[in-house]
Amino acid sequence: MTTPTQISETYFSAWQQGDFDTLRGLLADDVDFVGTLGRASGVEDCLAGLRGLGRILERIEVHARVANGADVITWFDLHTVGAPPTPTANWSHVENGRITRIRVTFDPRGILATAER
Repeated sequence: MTTPTQISETYFSAWQQGDFDTLRGLLADDVDFVGTLGRASGVEDCLAGLRGLGRILERIEVHARVANGADVITWFDLHTVGAPPTPTANWSHVENGRITRIRVTFDPRGILATAER
């Protein structure tokens, strides 16, 4: 059996590697995403958002991951092209082996300043 923590680990690994087939298998069809830079409803919208940020993603440096039942919080630095590392918190909720809800928070100023150049 795959645990919510293992699903979260696979999610971040797949995103960093650009493995969107694996990501699709981890996300529920009706996944709901709310983040600092936008919202997504459904697996296709969520994947589009991950692809978009993935274009400037250099790496993800995970510092801590804490699970409480079906909920997992991952604290990491988001390394993107031209911006300083961005401390980020990601909360994921897992049901029936798939991520159903994602909430992400970070200070977007460094990323947005890079995009404006």
